[in-house]
Amino acid sequence: MDEKIYNIGVEATIEIIGGKWKPIILCHLRNQPLRTSELCQNIPGISQKVLTQQLRELERDGIINRKIYPEVPPHVEYRLSEYGQSLNQILNLLCTWGEQNIDRRQQAGESIKVLHHDQINPLY
Repeated sequence: MDEKIYNIGVEATIEIIGGKWKPIILCHLRNQPLRTSELCQNIPGISQKVLTQQLRELERDGIINRKIYPEVPPHVEYRLSEYGQSLNQILNLLCTWGEQNIDRRQQAGESIKVLHHDQINPLY
């Protein structure tokens, strides 16, 4: 196996949770397990194909767990793994920073519409 080389620790973090969708998926899974359809509803703009790909990568990296319930049709839930829960503090900080950034930009006159998290997921 080739040796991985990182210049700074954040590179290893971004390698696992970087990109447009993974942090958003993880933020939605912080407080409760969700089905694929619920994630699609909570993340407008993500396609089923991309969501499935991102979930598979997060599962492969040990960040989330997938539980299949033997029902017809099959019921599949995703949740943060114990290892993935170690990201909760960082995810909370990212959400807080983003909300403060939005406030700052709105105060500077930028027009930004925010769908409040309580409208999307009441458990935030």
